[in-house]
Amino acid sequence: MNDPHDPTEYTSEETLCWIREALNGDQVAFSRLYERYMGGLYRLCYSLLLHQQDAEDVAQEAFVYAFKNLPRYDSTKSAFKTWLYTIAVSRCRNTYRKKHLPSIDITRLLQIRLFAPSQDMPEAQMAHQSAREAITVALAQLSPNLREAVVLRYGHALAYREIADIMGCPQKTAESRVRLAHKQLYHLLQGVGQGLLEELIRI
Repeated sequence: MNDPHDPTEYTSEETLCWIREALNGDQVAFSRLYERYMGGLYRLCYSLLLHQQDAEDVAQEAFVYAFKNLPRYDSTKSAFKTWLYTIAVSRCRNTYRKKHLPSIDITRLLQIRLFAPSQDMPEAQMAHQSAREAITVALAQLSPNLREAVVLRYGHALAYREIADIMGCPQKTAESRVRLAHKQLYHLLQGVGQGLLEELIRI
């Protein structure tokens, strides 16, 4: 079984073939790369910017830049996905530094399907909603660096070495940011919604 955290998983021979064909001017190859990676790229941008139009704009901009600079991509140094995400995160930083981030939905941020309590349990539903709202408020208060680390780790299942490459920091720093995010979330939640948080991100 392939390791989901192995960066070589993201630069398959098929993807490398498409890159070679795209470099030779094959528009179909460009389209295939776009179709394979655009969904994840948009989700990454939305998770960091928390604004649909901004996320669409930045994701498109990142892809255009990547396509124009495709000859510079070196598959021996990083996975194509890692290279692409690095471009996108850099552009997200330029955007969200200038804007106030709105509240977020934890299930959309981490792309998690959360099952609601049974309809015949109104008390459980209210507690469930309160926990979700508490997590949403707590995540909105994380610094951009911590938010990036959480999104890349849990929203995109990346290994710490990939997160470090994308964020431009040592691997130990990436690991530390994820741990610090956990610590701050627990402090912010102050007992409210902590059980749900563990269920969602499997701390």
